[in-house]
Amino acid sequence: MPNETRLKQFGEIITTLQQGKNLTRKQSASAWKEVIENTQPELHQGAFLAALSMKGETESEIAGSYDAIYQSDTQKVDLSHLDAVENCGTGMDTLKTFNISTAASIVAAAAGVPMAKHGARAITSQCGTVDVLEQLGVDVECDVQTVQRSIESVGIGIFNGMSANVHPEALFRILSQIRFGSTLNIAGSLASPASPRLGVRGVWSPKMVRKTAATMATIGYRRALVVFGWNDSRDAGIDEFSTMGPSLVAEVHEDGAIDEYEITPEEFGIPRVAYSEIAAAGNVVAAARIVRSVLDGNGTSAQRDIVCLNAAPVLLVAQKVETLKEGIDLARRTINDGLAAQKLNDWVANQQRVCKTA
Repeated sequence: MPNETRLKQFGEIITTLQQGKNLTRKQSASAWKEVIENTQPELHQGAFLAALSMKGETESEIAGSYDAIYQSDTQKVDLSHLDAVENCGTGMDTLKTFNISTAASIVAAAAGVPMAKHGARAITSQCGTVDVLEQLGVDVECDVQTVQRSIESVGIGIFNGMSANVHPEALFRILSQIRFGSTLNIAGSLASPASPRLGVRGVWSPKMVRKTAATMATIGYRRALVVFGWNDSRDAGIDEFSTMGPSLVAEVHEDGAIDEYEITPEEFGIPRVAYSEIAAAGNVVAAARIVRSVLDGNGTSAQRDIVCLNAAPVLLVAQKVETLKEGIDLARRTINDGLAAQKLNDWVANQQRVCKTA
C-alpha cells in the first residue's frame, strides 16, 4: 500500500481527469507506471481507467500509456530485419463481426507480408483473436521467442496480450479483470514485443481515427492506416473496413503527414451487405469455422469480400501493392490459389512450444 502522499497524488490525477482536464505524455506515463507496478489500490486503478476513458483520451495520454506498458511490461524481440506488419481491431465497436482482421492477417501473410500480430482474448466482443486462433490450433500461451521463430519461419505469429509470457507485470493482470473498453484497447495493443513500424488498426469511433493515427506516428510508425467502418445508415459501425457502408480512414505517411479520407465498398466493385451477413458467430467453435471456411475459399461472398477488403490495407502499407484495389485482387488470388489455407496450416505447425511437423 502506498503512503498517504502517493495516494493523494494519484487521487489528484483522477480528479484532474474527472474535471475534463488532460494529462501530458509524461504525466500519463507516470500514472500508468503506478498501475503497472500495482502500487495503487485496485479502486484507484479502476477509477483511473474509467476517468480517462470517460474524458476521452488525447494523443499524448495514449502515447504515455504506451510508453509505460512497452518500457515496463513487455517482453521484447527483434524483428526489425523483417519489417513486419501488425493489424488488429481494437474492440468496443457497436456491431460485433466475425474475426475479420484475423482472417485478413493470414491472407496477407500468405501473400508474402511478415505479420507480427499482438492481440487478446475477448473483452468487449464475443470471441477475440486469441480465442479463435487457439481454437484453430495456434499455441497462444507460448513465450515470445516461440512467436518470433514462427514469424521468421512462416511469416506470421501472434503475441498474446493477456499472457504473462508477453506482459509479465500488469497487462495480463488488468485485462483478465475487466470487461469494459479502456485506453488499453489502443495503447495496450500498440505495445507489441516486436515493436512494428507498419500497421493497420481498426477503432470503435470516427473520433478515434485521426487521434490513433497521430499516436502511431508519434511512437514511431512509418506507415499506417487507421479505420472506422459505418453501417449503411451511419448510426453504428465496426473497427474494420466496412462493406456495409463507407469507411473513414487516416493514413500515416513516411514523412509524418496524415491524410484523412472516406472510401466505399462500391469503389472496389464490392456490393453493400447487411450486418447479419458479417455478424459474429455465436461461440468460438463457430467463429473458427467461419475463418477456416473463408481461408479455404468457401464461406459466403460477403465474408470473403470483407476479409479481402481488410487484407488489402495490410498489403498496401507493406508496399506489396500500390492501391487498395490491387490489394483486394491479390487477396482474392491468394485465397483462390489455396495459399491462405496452407498458411494457416503452416502457422499452426510452427507456433508451438514443442514444434510439430507440418
